[in-house]
Amino acid sequence: MGHTNYLKYFDISDEETVKRCNEIFDTIFYGSEEERFYHAVGDDMGYIEDTGNHDVRTEGMSYGMMMCVQMDRQEEFNRLWKWAKTYMFLTTGPDAGYFAWSCKTSGEKNAWGAAPDGEEYFAMSLIFAGNRWGNGEGIYNYHAEAKSLIHTMFNKGYDGTNGRAMFDRETGYIRFIVYVDFTDPSYHLPHFYELYASIADEEDAKLCRRSAAASREFWKKTCHPITGLNPEYAEYDGTPHVVDPGRFGGRHDWYFSDAYRTIMNIAIDTAWFGGSEWAKEEADKFIGFFERPENCDDWNHIYEVDGEKLEESALHPVAVIATNASTWAITQNEASKKWVKRFLETPLRLGDRRYYDNCLYFFSYMILSGNYKIW
Repeated sequence: MGHTNYLKYFDISDEETVKRCNEIFDTIFYGSEEERFYHAVGDDMGYIEDTGNHDVRTEGMSYGMMMCVQMDRQEEFNRLWKWAKTYMFLTTGPDAGYFAWSCKTSGEKNAWGAAPDGEEYFAMSLIFAGNRWGNGEGIYNYHAEAKSLIHTMFNKGYDGTNGRAMFDRETGYIRFIVYVDFTDPSYHLPHFYELYASIADEEDAKLCRRSAAASREFWKKTCHPITGLNPEYAEYDGTPHVVDPGRFGGRHDWYFSDAYRTIMNIAIDTAWFGGSEWAKEEADKFIGFFERPENCDDWNHIYEVDGEKLEESALHPVAVIATNASTWAITQNEASKKWVKRFLETPLRLGDRRYYDNCLYFFSYMILSGNYKIW
Protein backbone atom coordinates (compact mmCIF):
# COMPACT_ATOMS: atom_id res chain seq x y z
CA MET A 1 0.00 0.00 0.00
CA GLY A 2 0.98 3.65 -0.27
CA HIS A 3 2.48 3.48 -3.76
CA THR A 4 -0.48 4.36 -5.99
CA ASN A 5 0.03 7.40 -8.19
CA TYR A 6 -3.48 8.86 -8.04
CA LEU A 7 -2.31 11.69 -10.32
CA LYS A 8 -2.02 9.39 -13.34
CA TYR A 9 -5.67 10.25 -14.00
CA PHE A 10 -4.41 13.79 -14.60
CA ASP A 11 -1.72 12.53 -16.99
CA ILE A 12 1.11 13.05 -14.51
CA SER A 13 3.62 10.22 -14.71
CA ASP A 14 5.55 8.63 -11.84
CA GLU A 15 8.71 10.33 -13.09
CA GLU A 16 7.02 13.73 -13.17
CA THR A 17 5.72 13.30 -9.62
CA VAL A 18 9.19 12.43 -8.32
CA LYS A 19 10.59 15.51 -10.04
CA ARG A 20 7.87 17.67 -8.48
CA CYS A 21 8.48 16.18 -5.02
CA ASN A 22 12.15 17.08 -5.34
CA GLU A 23 11.22 20.60 -6.42
CA ILE A 24 8.99 21.06 -3.38
CA PHE A 25 11.63 19.64 -1.04
CA ASP A 26 14.34 21.88 -2.49
CA THR A 27 12.10 24.94 -2.18
CA ILE A 28 11.31 24.23 1.48
CA PHE A 29 14.89 23.38 2.40
CA TYR A 30 17.05 25.40 0.01
CA GLY A 31 14.85 27.99 -1.69
CA SER A 32 15.13 31.76 -1.40
CA GLU A 33 14.65 33.59 1.90
CA GLU A 34 11.00 34.10 0.96
CA GLU A 35 10.54 30.39 0.23
CA ARG A 36 12.57 28.16 2.53
CA PHE A 37 12.03 27.52 6.21
CA TYR A 38 14.81 25.01 6.87
CA HIS A 39 18.03 26.45 8.27
CA ALA A 40 21.31 24.55 8.64
CA VAL A 41 23.20 25.19 11.89
CA GLY A 42 26.93 24.52 12.07
CA ASP A 43 28.33 21.27 10.75
CA ASP A 44 25.65 18.84 11.89
CA MET A 45 22.38 20.49 12.96
CA GLY A 46 19.44 22.31 11.43
CA TYR A 47 15.91 23.41 12.23
CA ILE A 48 12.54 24.03 10.61
CA GLU A 49 11.13 27.46 11.46
CA ASP A 50 7.44 28.08 11.99
CA THR A 51 7.50 31.27 9.95
CA GLY A 52 4.10 32.38 11.22
CA ASN A 53 5.23 32.35 14.84
CA HIS A 54 8.99 32.73 14.34
CA ASP A 55 9.88 29.78 16.52
CA VAL A 56 10.88 26.13 16.18
CA ARG A 57 8.20 23.57 17.02
CA THR A 58 8.26 19.82 17.41
CA GLU A 59 5.49 19.74 14.81
CA GLY A 60 7.76 21.29 12.19
CA MET A 61 10.91 19.43 13.22
CA SER A 62 9.18 16.08 13.00
CA TYR A 63 7.42 17.04 9.76
CA GLY A 64 10.81 17.95 8.33
CA MET A 65 12.23 14.59 9.37
CA MET A 66 9.34 12.79 7.68
CA MET A 67 9.96 14.78 4.50
CA CYS A 68 13.65 13.84 4.62
CA VAL A 69 13.15 10.12 5.09
CA GLN A 70 10.55 10.04 2.32
CA MET A 71 12.95 11.87 -0.02
CA ASP A 72 16.06 9.89 1.01
CA ARG A 73 17.86 12.90 2.52
CA GLN A 74 19.70 11.41 5.50
CA GLU A 75 22.04 14.34 6.15
CA GLU A 76 19.18 16.79 6.64
CA PHE A 77 17.28 14.19 8.67
CA ASN A 78 20.21 13.74 11.05
CA ARG A 79 20.71 17.50 11.35
CA LEU A 80 17.08 18.00 12.39
CA TRP A 81 17.14 15.07 14.78
CA LYS A 82 20.33 16.26 16.49
CA TRP A 83 18.90 19.79 16.89
CA ALA A 84 15.73 18.33 18.42
CA LYS A 85 17.64 16.07 20.81
CA THR A 86 20.08 18.85 21.75
CA TYR A 87 17.62 21.66 22.40
CA MET A 88 14.11 20.24 22.68
CA PHE A 89 14.48 16.94 24.53
CA LEU A 90 13.46 17.17 28.19
CA THR A 91 15.61 15.32 30.73
CA THR A 92 14.09 16.65 33.98
CA GLY A 93 10.65 17.41 35.34
CA PRO A 94 7.32 15.64 34.84
CA ASP A 95 7.64 15.74 31.02
CA ALA A 96 11.12 14.15 30.96
CA GLY A 97 11.35 11.85 27.95
CA TYR A 98 9.26 14.16 25.77
CA PHE A 99 10.28 17.21 23.73
CA ALA A 100 9.59 20.88 24.49
CA TRP A 101 7.02 21.85 21.89
CA SER A 102 8.45 25.32 21.18
CA CYS A 103 11.95 26.78 21.18
CA LYS A 104 13.53 29.97 19.94
CA THR A 105 15.64 29.61 16.81
CA SER A 106 18.65 29.91 19.13
CA GLY A 107 17.56 26.69 20.84
CA GLU A 108 16.36 28.34 24.05
CA LYS A 109 13.11 26.73 25.22
CA ASN A 110 9.89 28.73 25.03
CA ALA A 111 7.99 25.97 26.82
CA TRP A 112 8.69 22.99 29.06
CA GLY A 113 5.77 20.85 27.98
CA ALA A 114 5.11 18.65 24.96
CA ALA A 115 2.63 18.67 22.06
CA PRO A 116 1.97 15.04 21.11
CA ASP A 117 1.75 15.56 17.36
CA GLY A 118 5.50 16.19 17.37
CA GLU A 119 6.30 12.99 19.23
CA GLU A 120 4.01 11.03 16.91
CA TYR A 121 5.91 12.16 13.81
CA PHE A 122 9.30 11.80 15.50
CA ALA A 123 8.55 8.14 16.28
CA MET A 124 7.24 7.32 12.80
CA SER A 125 10.05 9.08 10.93
CA LEU A 126 12.65 7.33 13.11
CA ILE A 127 11.14 3.93 12.35
CA PHE A 128 11.21 4.68 8.64
CA ALA A 129 14.79 5.97 8.92
CA GLY A 130 15.97 2.74 10.52
CA ASN A 131 14.16 0.70 7.89
CA ARG A 132 15.47 2.77 4.98
CA TRP A 133 19.03 3.58 6.05
CA GLY A 134 19.82 1.13 8.86
CA ASN A 135 20.53 2.01 12.47
CA GLY A 136 23.65 3.82 13.61
CA GLU A 137 25.12 4.59 17.02
CA GLY A 138 23.84 6.78 19.85
CA ILE A 139 20.97 9.05 18.84
CA TYR A 140 21.28 7.69 15.29
CA ASN A 141 20.17 4.25 16.44
CA TYR A 142 16.82 5.25 15.02
CA HIS A 143 14.82 2.22 16.10
CA ALA A 144 16.11 2.32 19.66
CA GLU A 145 15.16 6.01 19.88
CA ALA A 146 11.70 5.34 18.45
CA LYS A 147 11.11 2.34 20.69
CA SER A 148 11.99 4.33 23.82
CA LEU A 149 9.80 7.26 22.79
CA ILE A 150 6.82 5.04 21.99
CA HIS A 151 7.14 3.34 25.38
CA THR A 152 7.11 6.73 27.13
CA MET A 153 4.17 8.02 25.10
CA PHE A 154 2.00 5.07 26.07
CA ASN A 155 3.20 4.26 29.59
CA LYS A 156 4.41 7.39 31.40
CA GLY A 157 2.57 7.68 34.70
CA TYR A 158 0.76 4.38 34.28
CA ASP A 159 3.96 2.48 35.10
CA GLY A 160 4.69 4.46 38.26
CA THR A 161 6.98 6.99 36.60
CA ASN A 162 6.52 10.71 37.08
CA GLY A 163 4.30 12.57 34.65
CA ARG A 164 1.52 11.49 32.32
CA ALA A 165 1.19 9.45 29.14
CA MET A 166 0.20 11.01 25.83
CA PHE A 167 -2.31 8.21 25.24
CA ASP A 168 -5.28 7.86 27.57
CA ARG A 169 -5.27 4.26 28.74
CA GLU A 170 -9.05 4.02 29.14
CA THR A 171 -9.98 5.13 25.62
CA GLY A 172 -6.73 4.58 23.75
CA TYR A 173 -6.96 8.14 22.43
CA ILE A 174 -4.09 10.59 22.02
CA ARG A 175 -4.48 13.59 24.34
CA PHE A 176 -4.23 17.17 23.13
CA ILE A 177 -1.54 17.68 25.76
CA VAL A 178 -0.73 15.29 28.57
CA TYR A 179 -2.39 17.36 31.31
CA VAL A 180 -5.89 17.51 29.79
CA ASP A 181 -8.53 14.91 29.09
CA PHE A 182 -9.65 15.94 25.65
CA THR A 183 -8.12 15.38 22.23
CA ASP A 184 -7.29 16.96 18.90
CA PRO A 185 -8.86 14.95 16.04
CA SER A 186 -5.94 15.77 13.74
CA TYR A 187 -3.56 14.07 16.20
CA HIS A 188 -5.22 10.70 15.56
CA LEU A 189 -2.83 8.75 13.32
CA PRO A 190 -3.91 5.08 13.30
CA HIS A 191 -1.73 4.41 10.25
CA PHE A 192 1.29 5.38 12.37
CA TYR A 193 0.24 3.35 15.41
CA GLU A 194 -0.09 0.20 13.27
CA LEU A 195 3.54 0.66 12.26
CA TYR A 196 4.75 1.56 15.76
CA ALA A 197 3.80 -2.00 16.70
CA SER A 198 6.41 -3.34 14.30
CA ILE A 199 9.29 -2.31 16.57
CA ALA A 200 7.62 -1.88 19.98
CA ASP A 201 7.87 -4.31 22.89
CA GLU A 202 5.07 -6.87 22.90
CA GLU A 203 2.95 -5.10 25.54
CA ASP A 204 3.48 -1.72 23.90
CA ALA A 205 2.61 -3.19 20.51
CA LYS A 206 -0.77 -4.27 21.91
CA LEU A 207 -1.40 -0.70 23.07
CA CYS A 208 -0.38 0.64 19.65
CA ARG A 209 -2.77 -1.64 17.81
CA ARG A 210 -5.55 -0.84 20.28
CA SER A 211 -5.07 2.88 19.71
CA ALA A 212 -5.09 2.38 15.94
CA ALA A 213 -8.50 0.73 16.14
CA ALA A 214 -9.75 3.31 18.65
CA SER A 215 -8.68 6.25 16.49
CA ARG A 216 -10.42 4.91 13.41
CA GLU A 217 -13.60 4.65 15.48
CA PHE A 218 -13.01 8.12 16.92
CA TRP A 219 -12.96 9.63 13.43
CA LYS A 220 -16.52 8.34 13.01
CA LYS A 221 -17.55 10.19 16.17
CA THR A 222 -15.86 13.52 15.51
CA CYS A 223 -16.54 14.04 11.78
CA HIS A 224 -19.94 15.72 11.43
CA PRO A 225 -22.55 13.33 9.99
CA ILE A 226 -23.75 15.90 7.43
CA THR A 227 -20.79 18.13 6.58
CA GLY A 228 -17.91 15.76 7.32
CA LEU A 229 -16.10 18.63 9.08
CA ASN A 230 -14.33 18.10 12.42
CA PRO A 231 -13.33 20.50 15.20
CA GLU A 232 -9.78 21.41 16.15
CA TYR A 233 -10.23 20.09 19.70
CA ALA A 234 -12.76 17.47 20.74
CA GLU A 235 -14.09 15.66 23.77
CA TYR A 236 -13.56 11.92 23.88
CA ASP A 237 -17.13 11.48 22.61
CA GLY A 238 -16.12 13.37 19.47
CA THR A 239 -18.07 16.56 20.15
CA PRO A 240 -16.27 19.92 19.88
CA HIS A 241 -14.32 20.93 22.98
CA VAL A 242 -14.97 24.52 24.03
CA VAL A 243 -11.86 25.85 25.74
CA ASP A 244 -11.89 28.13 28.74
CA PRO A 245 -11.62 31.79 27.68
CA GLY A 246 -7.99 32.79 27.38
CA ARG A 247 -6.62 29.25 27.18
CA PHE A 248 -4.81 27.94 24.10
CA GLY A 249 -5.20 31.18 22.18
CA GLY A 250 -8.98 31.30 21.74
CA ARG A 251 -11.60 29.12 20.06
CA HIS A 252 -10.84 25.64 18.80
CA ASP A 253 -14.30 24.09 18.49
CA TRP A 254 -14.60 24.97 14.80
CA TYR A 255 -13.17 23.81 11.47
CA PHE A 256 -9.92 25.76 11.42
CA SER A 257 -6.16 25.26 11.04
CA ASP A 258 -5.40 22.06 13.01
CA ALA A 259 -8.59 20.48 11.73
CA TYR A 260 -7.47 20.49 8.09
CA ARG A 261 -5.09 17.63 8.82
CA THR A 262 -7.82 15.13 9.70
CA ILE A 263 -9.08 14.46 6.17
CA MET A 264 -5.44 14.25 5.02
CA ASN A 265 -4.79 11.64 7.73
CA ILE A 266 -7.79 9.63 6.55
CA ALA A 267 -6.30 9.79 3.06
CA ILE A 268 -2.92 8.48 4.27
CA ASP A 269 -4.63 5.68 6.19
CA THR A 270 -6.53 4.78 3.02
CA ALA A 271 -3.40 4.85 0.87
CA TRP A 272 -1.39 2.74 3.31
CA PHE A 273 -3.98 0.35 4.76
CA GLY A 274 -6.83 0.30 2.27
CA GLY A 275 -9.30 2.56 4.04
CA SER A 276 -12.92 1.60 4.63
CA GLU A 277 -16.41 2.17 3.32
CA TRP A 278 -16.82 4.75 6.08
CA ALA A 279 -13.75 6.64 4.86
CA LYS A 280 -15.25 6.90 1.38
CA GLU A 281 -18.57 8.08 2.78
CA GLU A 282 -16.76 10.64 4.91
CA ALA A 283 -14.72 11.93 1.98
CA ASP A 284 -17.84 12.22 -0.19
CA LYS A 285 -19.62 14.25 2.51
CA PHE A 286 -16.59 16.37 3.24
CA ILE A 287 -15.70 17.37 -0.31
CA GLY A 288 -19.39 17.63 -1.18
CA PHE A 289 -19.75 20.26 1.52
CA PHE A 290 -17.18 22.46 -0.21
CA GLU A 291 -19.07 22.06 -3.48
CA ARG A 292 -22.36 23.34 -2.10
CA PRO A 293 -23.47 26.41 -4.11
CA GLU A 294 -22.80 28.73 -1.18
CA ASN A 295 -19.26 27.42 -0.75
CA CYS A 296 -17.84 26.34 -4.11
CA ASP A 297 -16.72 29.84 -5.12
CA ASP A 298 -16.53 31.29 -1.62
CA TRP A 299 -14.81 28.62 0.45
CA ASN A 300 -11.99 30.57 2.12
CA HIS A 301 -13.62 30.92 5.53
CA ILE A 302 -13.69 29.53 9.02
CA TYR A 303 -16.64 27.15 9.50
CA GLU A 304 -18.57 25.78 12.40
CA VAL A 305 -18.55 21.99 12.17
CA ASP A 306 -22.26 22.03 11.28
CA GLY A 307 -21.35 24.04 8.18
CA GLU A 308 -22.18 27.57 9.27
CA LYS A 309 -19.86 29.90 7.39
CA LEU A 310 -18.22 32.63 9.46
CA GLU A 311 -17.00 35.96 8.15
CA GLU A 312 -13.38 35.35 9.08
CA SER A 313 -11.08 34.02 6.38
CA ALA A 314 -9.05 30.85 6.81
CA LEU A 315 -5.52 31.53 8.02
CA HIS A 316 -4.10 28.83 5.76
CA PRO A 317 -5.99 28.76 2.44
CA VAL A 318 -3.28 26.81 0.59
CA ALA A 319 -3.52 24.11 3.28
CA VAL A 320 -7.28 23.95 2.67
CA ILE A 321 -6.74 23.45 -1.06
CA ALA A 322 -4.08 20.79 -0.49
CA THR A 323 -5.93 18.75 2.10
CA ASN A 324 -9.22 18.98 0.21
CA ALA A 325 -7.38 17.61 -2.82
CA SER A 326 -6.10 14.67 -0.76
CA THR A 327 -9.65 13.28 -0.77
CA TRP A 328 -8.88 12.01 -4.29
CA ALA A 329 -6.93 9.20 -2.64
CA ILE A 330 -10.17 8.15 -0.90
CA THR A 331 -12.95 8.94 -3.36
CA GLN A 332 -12.63 9.71 -7.04
CA ASN A 333 -15.70 11.87 -7.57
CA GLU A 334 -16.26 15.05 -9.58
CA ALA A 335 -15.98 17.35 -6.56
CA SER A 336 -12.67 15.83 -5.49
CA LYS A 337 -11.37 16.00 -9.07
CA LYS A 338 -12.09 19.73 -9.13
CA TRP A 339 -10.02 20.25 -5.98
CA VAL A 340 -7.10 18.24 -7.34
CA LYS A 341 -7.07 20.46 -10.42
CA ARG A 342 -7.14 23.53 -8.18
CA PHE A 343 -4.31 22.09 -6.10
CA LEU A 344 -2.15 21.34 -9.13
CA GLU A 345 -2.59 24.95 -10.28
CA THR A 346 -1.71 26.36 -6.84
CA PRO A 347 1.92 27.32 -6.16
CA LEU A 348 3.63 26.95 -2.81
CA ARG A 349 2.77 29.79 -0.46
CA LEU A 350 5.14 32.70 0.14
CA GLY A 351 5.32 35.01 3.14
CA ASP A 352 5.11 34.60 6.88
CA ARG A 353 2.41 31.92 6.87
CA ARG A 354 4.13 29.63 4.34
CA TYR A 355 5.38 27.07 6.87
CA TYR A 356 2.12 25.30 7.77
CA ASP A 357 0.54 25.61 4.33
CA ASN A 358 3.58 24.24 2.53
CA CYS A 359 4.05 21.33 4.92
CA LEU A 360 0.48 20.17 4.24
CA TYR A 361 0.98 20.94 0.55
CA PHE A 362 3.99 18.61 0.42
CA PHE A 363 2.31 15.81 2.39
CA SER A 364 -0.82 16.04 0.22
CA TYR A 365 1.24 15.94 -2.98
CA MET A 366 3.18 12.92 -1.72
CA ILE A 367 -0.07 11.11 -0.88
CA LEU A 368 -1.66 11.84 -4.24
CA SER A 369 1.47 10.93 -6.19
CA GLY A 370 2.17 7.67 -4.35
CA ASN A 371 5.45 9.01 -2.97
CA TYR A 372 4.39 8.99 0.71
CA LYS A 373 5.48 5.43 1.42
CA ILE A 374 5.78 2.92 4.20
CA TRP A 375 9.50 2.27 4.58
